[in-house]
Amino acid sequence: MESSLRARVRAGDPGAFAELFDHYARSVYNHAFRLTADWAAAEDVMAATYLQAWRSRERVSEEGGSLRPWLLGIATNEARNHTRSNRRYRRVAAALLAADVTLPDHADEVAGRLDDSRRIAAAIDALTRLRRPEREVLTLCLWEGLDYESAAEALGVPVGTVRSRLSRARARLRTLVDAPPRASRPPVVDASLVREGSQ
Repeated sequence: MESSLRARVRAGDPGAFAELFDHYARSVYNHAFRLTADWAAAEDVMAATYLQAWRSRERVSEEGGSLRPWLLGIATNEARNHTRSNRRYRRVAAALLAADVTLPDHADEVAGRLDDSRRIAAAIDALTRLRRPEREVLTLCLWEGLDYESAAEALGVPVGTVRSRLSRARARLRTLVDAPPRASRPPVVDASLVREGSQ
């Protein structure tokens, strides 16, 4: 089935692209969100991904497996382009960390939601603090579930590079998640601003 779909994609069959969208749109959209931390940006990236897939359809080989790694590779490039022109993902993470959550007076539910919100915000914050290559390989392998070979195909790098980036990303993510949130770290005080005798 995949080889016939590949041939139809190469030929520019609109029905084949409709199938691609039906099968992989959710995966592409979620991947785009994990790279941009912005739902609106993820929509833009997904649209750009399918447009670019249409433009580069002749590069698809007729033999091979799932077209998912190909689409996720395009989405990764589109997310890079989007982030270069619009650095919203850091502002979104900061807004999530600073968000004031107001809920009805249901103590247990509120406590649980606040805890969930903090965990999500901490995870997004930690993810955005990874270097771009580490963030990309982490989202492809851990969230999208691609094996090393498929991730290497999506990123256009050797399998060994995927392994080493993933190892570094996991180690750095553990360090970042275990560190106190940036907002709660004590401020640095400039000694020159402290008046004599004010202690």
